[in-house]
Amino acid sequence: MRIKLIAADPESAPTNSPTLYKTDRGSWIVQGWVVTDPEVLAEMGIPAGESCVEIPDRMVPLFAEGD
Repeated sequence: MRIKLIAADPESAPTNSPTLYKTDRGSWIVQGWVVTDPEVLAEMGIPAGESCVEIPDRMVPLFAEGD
């Protein structure tokens, strides 16, 4: 898989995380804050082998930059 950096959060110093990446497989990779709240994870029903990360609203418009 190849990835292309789309956007890093300029308001999240010093690491610029969350970060958005576009893959050559027609998908996205989102680097963000690990969701660890057991109640939230139970509500989401995350299956084994999957995970989720949290990103701020300000990052959502940046997804369009990868098209």
